[in-house]
Amino acid sequence: MYTEFDGIIFDMDGTLVDSGQLHEQAWRQTLNHFGIPVEPTLMRSLAGVPTIGSLEILIAHFGVTPTASCEAMNEYKEALVRDTMHLYVKPTALAEFAKQNQGKRPMAVGTGAYTEEAIQILTLCGLLELVDYVVGADQVASPKPAPDTFLRCAELMGIAPERCIVFEDAKAGIQAAEAAGMFVVDVHAELQIENDYFLGAQ
Repeated sequence: MYTEFDGIIFDMDGTLVDSGQLHEQAWRQTLNHFGIPVEPTLMRSLAGVPTIGSLEILIAHFGVTPTASCEAMNEYKEALVRDTMHLYVKPTALAEFAKQNQGKRPMAVGTGAYTEEAIQILTLCGLLELVDYVVGADQVASPKPAPDTFLRCAELMGIAPERCIVFEDAKAGIQAAEAAGMFVVDVHAELQIENDYFLGAQ
């Protein structure tokens, strides 16, 4: 499966890891706490965008003046994620593909999450040992939808971008992979991996 590519890159949330409810609940608590409206359709469209970038978009969209800085709100949300991740996260069906390719081709995770959080989630899911590198949003100048995250993965693997395949679930990540000149698989459309992140109306 996809044997024509030399390097494999996975997005994490919604792709390699089922973490939709982890992040939805953390977002809902954070936005409610700081007085920012929760609009599920907008939140779903921001999947893959790092927290601070999402907060900046939300503040501009709603024209609100939050009670704390984006950095402080990010810390609040990340603390919620750390405290509750063990209740929610689990591998998706794509984990089997990763297991089949372990040691055969270099593999990396390129995520909009911060590296420390990503390592914790991957460890909880028993996936960290399968991949060679983890590149979080804190490792690059411009995270998704910019190509930097995936280009850094390719650099670490020592593989040319055009020889890499990226598995993604979010619009921002798909745009990033395309901008990096990589072949991208939309895991929703092609592999039927579903993400229940902000699907509800409330």
